[in-house]
Amino acid sequence: MDLDVEMNILLTGHKGFIGQHMLVALEKEGHNVSTFDWDDGNMPSVMEQDWVIHMGAISSTTERDVEKVMRQNYDFTRQLYGSCKTYGVNFQFSSSASVYGLVSSFREDALVDPRTPYAWSKYLSERYIERHPMGARTQIFRYFNVYGPEGEEHKGDQASPYHKFTQQAKLNGKIKIFDMSNLYYRDFIHVSEIVQYHLMFMKTEQSGLFNLGTGTTKSFLEVATEIGKKYPSVVNYTPMPEELKNSYQKYTRADMTKTKEALGETEVH
Repeated sequence: MDLDVEMNILLTGHKGFIGQHMLVALEKEGHNVSTFDWDDGNMPSVMEQDWVIHMGAISSTTERDVEKVMRQNYDFTRQLYGSCKTYGVNFQFSSSASVYGLVSSFREDALVDPRTPYAWSKYLSERYIERHPMGARTQIFRYFNVYGPEGEEHKGDQASPYHKFTQQAKLNGKIKIFDMSNLYYRDFIHVSEIVQYHLMFMKTEQSGLFNLGTGTTKSFLEVATEIGKKYPSVVNYTPMPEELKNSYQKYTRADMTKTKEALGETEVH
């Protein structure tokens, strides 16, 4: 089905940072969008939907209530995917590059090393979907480090460095970063590019697991320096909390080979 045709789409996680932007884009395209939030209670009906875009989840990487994370992120995903399989509804699932953990390869077929309940919930959801294929299209996206100009306020400590550093610079002219931040590199991707990838994949016949990043890296110090120039401020160093040391990724860089092959020559802008 061509994305240019008006479709019925169920979007979960529409109140979240990325979900907010996804909702605006889908409505701008002229689609009939239904939304579902975990607090709504009952399972949403997918019978009349052309697509389900499942972005809803507990996204905190520091949440340690494993039962809570697994119930909302994994159990619910299984149920929702099962409904889509029953009714032949196309399914997009938002996963995370956190499943890679402390590995050095970021290909979709590389070994993974989930280090938090959140990362495990995403990996197990991926695994379940891949082991229970259906006839409709199923697209799993591993997001790398997503940032954007607005919508991150509610994320607190889970907000991107771009957002946190900008707020600190504006408020008091000081940016706090962990010590050795010059050694920590991430693949930062703008939220608008994530949305574009979702829309482009909906126009394809592709199913599978795909990285969504830029294929480039930038250190936390580089981000802080960049923002410090835009909003004149000084950079202060702080020790990394003990609870983060065993799960904090030092380096991420999306291998975009498979994603680019799936989309042909199309590029996001």
